[in-house]
Amino acid sequence: MDTNPQTYGLSLRIELQKIEDNHIAIVKLIKSRIIQKDAKKILEIAKRLQHVKPSIKVSLICTPNICSKSLSLLKREGIACILIED
Repeated sequence: MDTNPQTYGLSLRIELQKIEDNHIAIVKLIKSRIIQKDAKKILEIAKRLQHVKPSIKVSLICTPNICSKSLSLLKREGIACILIED
């Protein structure tokens, strides 16, 4: 599985990480809180990944600094959040 963002038509600033075969994660390790506006951008990235490779499963790797509305939005859209300490 390719983790180069350009393969999916994304900016080089977006970090992708392979979790397992056919499962990729968007990595957002930022100090500030991830709010709903950020979650919508993450959804756009996930949709672009799934447009290029429809069978791919997408997750988000982030710090616990994510609001509950963002978590529920991502969960509704089928994107799992993997929380790690910074």
